[in-house]
Amino acid sequence: MKTVRIRGKPNPKQAEFFASGAKFTAYGGARGGGKSWALRRKLVAICLRYAGATCLLVRRSYAELKSNHLTAFLAEYGSFLEYREAEKTLFFPNGSRIVFGFCASDRDMLRYQGQEYDVIAIDEATQLSEERFQVFKACLRGVNPCPKRMYLTCNPGGIGHAWVKRLFVDREYREGENPEDYCFIRALVGDNTYLLARDPEYKKQLEGLPTKLREAWLFGRWDVFEGQFFPEFDERRHVCEVAELPRMNRYFLALDYGFDMLAALLVGVRGEDVYVLREICVPGLTLGEAASRLVKELSPYRMMYAVASPDLWNRRQDSGKSGVEIMQSVPGMPPMVAADDRRVPGWRVVREYLAGEHPRLHISRACPTLIHSMSALLCDRTRAEDAASEPHAVTHAPEALRYALMSRLPAFADTNPSDPFSGFFGKEKPKRSFLFD
Repeated sequence: MKTVRIRGKPNPKQAEFFASGAKFTAYGGARGGGKSWALRRKLVAICLRYAGATCLLVRRSYAELKSNHLTAFLAEYGSFLEYREAEKTLFFPNGSRIVFGFCASDRDMLRYQGQEYDVIAIDEATQLSEERFQVFKACLRGVNPCPKRMYLTCNPGGIGHAWVKRLFVDREYREGENPEDYCFIRALVGDNTYLLARDPEYKKQLEGLPTKLREAWLFGRWDVFEGQFFPEFDERRHVCEVAELPRMNRYFLALDYGFDMLAALLVGVRGEDVYVLREICVPGLTLGEAASRLVKELSPYRMMYAVASPDLWNRRQDSGKSGVEIMQSVPGMPPMVAADDRRVPGWRVVREYLAGEHPRLHISRACPTLIHSMSALLCDRTRAEDAASEPHAVTHAPEALRYALMSRLPAFADTNPSDPFSGFFGKEKPKRSFLFD
């Protein structure tokens, strides 16, 4: 039997990555941390140890896989591996294999339905949406002795920034997610002594980047990255503890409704300042169920109105009723008004509330979805002043916030508490027909 010596010594962070026994291990942070080499070495080690193992190495496009990994695989291990282009697979003598996969479109994702892999490695995971990550998670199964593991490399930024940060950096878990399954290994360029020895100018290149990119790529910061829609949002300035909330003068509700997610914000007003006190972010509710949930949980507050997306005033084909009629029929639901849903002007208003040494927008720590979404919302690729629609999961709560702040006309500060529409609508109140009929 031919003996092949595999050279290379891992740095301490790479060794930590190799030793991880978590079901999902993410390795990354800054650029140049040695992630690609570690990922290849880990897959080779698994395939050599477990005969017949099937590993999947995924990146957004096959061209990226080929240039970043396949060439290196063949250079390092080509003496004992066979690559078949037609199958896009590396074969080991013991029957193990590494399959090269890509997922640039929904059509590409169809190829993975029903597939089984012992190990899945996702390179540059922040380039993938959470929905695609979930598809790959469903493929992680099998009955052979090889442990079922998923390995991810990642840098801050990109469409998948929010879910990677939530699971591995912030460690905020939803029902059905086991915290013990997730491990994050933070790597910086300084950890990669091999790279710095061969290319000492690389670190200087990172230091010369624009501020946001430098913070993300050199220091591995996940709260500031290129493409972030609200770079001015800072938890230290805009988030307050529940115990620190002052007494409010009045309350109202702002909501963005969809069956995929109800995002409702309870908003309090004190002078010129606006406080987001509570959030109800729940998927899978019908309009009637959403209204009942809001009334049940927020009934202690005397909400003056509920501002919502204008599309709720459209009649639905199934019932012939508008969404407003359905929600307004629930006893206790506050009077609903249509939001000014202009996007770019609305986002400008949000920025005005965030700006300054003493910002006028304060978000309670009891609103984790909104806090997370404000950091994760991305810029639209074609219209810099608008927010991107993907990742969709982080758009709902900021949309509701935009509706809330757009409803705060200057005259509203003088609203008569005994009349919920005084000041808000100027001299004219809304027609009762669309609110109460």
